[in-house]
Amino acid sequence: MKIVILGAGQVGSSVAENLVSEANDITVVDLSAERLKKLQDRFDLRTIVGNAAHPAVLEQAGARDADLILAVTQSDETNMVACKLAATMFNIPTKIARIRSGDYLSHPEIFSPENFSVDSAICPEQVLTDYIAKLLEFPEALQVLEFAEGRVSLVAVRAFHGGPLVGHAISHLRTHMPQIETRVAAIFRGDSPIIPEGSTVVEAGDEVFFIADTKNIRGILRELRRMDKPIKRVMIGGGGNIGRRLAKQIEHRYEVKLIEYNKANAEKLAAGLDKTLVLIGDVTDEQLLAEENVAEMDVYCALTNDDENNIMSSLLAKQLGVRKVIALINRGSYVNLVQSGQIDIAISPAQTTIGTLLARVRRGDCVAVHSLRRGAAEALELVAHGDARSSKVVGRRIEELDLPKGVTIGAIVRRQAREAGKHELDKPVYDYQVIMAHHDAVIEPDDHVIVFVVNKRNVSKVEKLFQVNVSFL
Repeated sequence: MKIVILGAGQVGSSVAENLVSEANDITVVDLSAERLKKLQDRFDLRTIVGNAAHPAVLEQAGARDADLILAVTQSDETNMVACKLAATMFNIPTKIARIRSGDYLSHPEIFSPENFSVDSAICPEQVLTDYIAKLLEFPEALQVLEFAEGRVSLVAVRAFHGGPLVGHAISHLRTHMPQIETRVAAIFRGDSPIIPEGSTVVEAGDEVFFIADTKNIRGILRELRRMDKPIKRVMIGGGGNIGRRLAKQIEHRYEVKLIEYNKANAEKLAAGLDKTLVLIGDVTDEQLLAEENVAEMDVYCALTNDDENNIMSSLLAKQLGVRKVIALINRGSYVNLVQSGQIDIAISPAQTTIGTLLARVRRGDCVAVHSLRRGAAEALELVAHGDARSSKVVGRRIEELDLPKGVTIGAIVRRQAREAGKHELDKPVYDYQVIMAHHDAVIEPDDHVIVFVVNKRNVSKVEKLFQVNVSFL
């Protein structure tokens, strides 16, 4: 696939890194020659220095024969103009734009073909905010990811000494929780993936990914983890884009305090938030954290734009007695360094938001992609199309599929039409069934299949497996 990426910031660089390893032809456009040189030194891709909203620059980047344009510069307006040019001048089939402004996002008609021709508008900041909010909802989890419009969840937990999983084979789960169907999709021991089998024994410290019907997640966590007290008090360090969005989203569910260094910005935040207490100060000021009773907080979220400040303030908060810390860390090397220490959850913004973009790039009918283990693994939601003759998966049992090594199918979501009730609108109504993917489960046409890939090099093989023969089309 020939892809033009506009913007070489964190999002653009992360997407380029993910896609260049999958035999795509990538061209990156940015105003900064220095940024582009760093990218070109690391990866096999083309770079163009110039304004992404100029037709001549797009022409030079190869827009004439591009399959997809990904506009992720820092400017919403540049991204939208670039998509419009991509549609009217270059006839690029797929146009994706990063949009940060809530004002634009609240008027989706702006993105229609008649206006700016944006096929998909993505707000990484909102994706990240939703991700953190989900971690607050399930404090026992390391990751909580949703599929099939929230009907299925994939949750990562850390197995602990004395826990019900440790020292037992995975097959023990069924006897331990006979009323709840769940499946262990993968286990990571240190940095090594372990493909789970019934006889696999869980050890303390293992990162266990299990998949289940979303309505059963809390019950499963109760069985697998020592349940934490529900979260009531949250302190947020940093009132930037993410800190502000998170405070706005959670302030009616939790008691929220927010620390912002810039006085003018703090005043804007105080005016725009309803119940959040906004404080002016430095997140690395130990005295301020102590005076504001960080020890009584259930969670401290370090969300400034500075990695070092986030790490330092998280360590200070932990030392002062906060129960749990979540830190936003942009540099991948830092994430790996601190995740295993006193910081409970280190979040890489690029890896958290990359899945939203990858879902639009994946071949076949890919509904959702989630990046796992800081980009080492992926979970995909793929739709099975065709019939037993045209498809390699439809009409076959799980055990019959030619799955690459390290690839497991976790669950199947099946949609079934039913007769509409009196009070339902005059359109098709469906029931949804979540099926755990045991060896004898059969995939039917239009099933949504949740696939776990522990080695990203196998993603292209999985995509080909779910593609239908040309004769079917």
